[in-house]
Amino acid sequence: MSDAPDLRPTLILPDWPAPVTVGAFVTTRETGPSQGDFAAFNPAEHVGDNTDHVALCRRLLQKELHDRPLLWLNQVHGARVQHGLEASAEADASVAFDQRHACVVLTADCLPIFFCDRRGERVGIAHAGWRGLAGGVLEATVAAMGIPPEELLVWFGPAISNAQFEVGPEVQQTFVGVHPEAIMAFEPSPYRLGHFMADLYRLARLRLERLGVSSISGGHFCSACESRFYSHRRENGRTGRMASVIWLR
Repeated sequence: MSDAPDLRPTLILPDWPAPVTVGAFVTTRETGPSQGDFAAFNPAEHVGDNTDHVALCRRLLQKELHDRPLLWLNQVHGARVQHGLEASAEADASVAFDQRHACVVLTADCLPIFFCDRRGERVGIAHAGWRGLAGGVLEATVAAMGIPPEELLVWFGPAISNAQFEVGPEVQQTFVGVHPEAIMAFEPSPYRLGHFMADLYRLARLRLERLGVSSISGGHFCSACESRFYSHRRENGRTGRMASVIWLR
């Protein structure tokens, strides 16, 4: 299949005060080779898309990075952070302290969280759904960055908004039972009695601020509302994934 220029992914660049040595973007579904439920730029191998289309999406991503290797993860909604280029790493976050590879996570409603240091010498990224947030993926990623939290810059990429993310009482209790201030991230659902609308962005911000991270940008998207994004919830589970990528130039 041809790597035609019109298949190049449409990218969102983070709006954050990162140094020029840090490169980062999020893909959208607007342009690319994938078709049907997976149109149009799906780099996820595990969702049932045509394998040739997925492979082409991954090649096109490599071109955006001038052929720098991408550290693909086997994401399991956990808290493990991958440090090296081992194949098929079972993890939900990764870090890079040199230019040998780019960090990447795949999402379609979960929250991709970008990290770098103020000097532009370290980068990382985390895949944070509610299970990952509750399980400590942000705490593990901040620790893996290996520098004081106040030296970190963070950007929140596209995720489902609280207006679209209804959860059961067990999810609310998972957070509030450990950190009572998390109650601020839940509102009663207008759709079902005893359920709540959960704010992933606020839950993540509360956890990062508790760690001492103060420079946090982004968080103004809704993957379930905006057609340029894949949404697992909107599409009832059959959809592609956006790639969130960060690297050192």
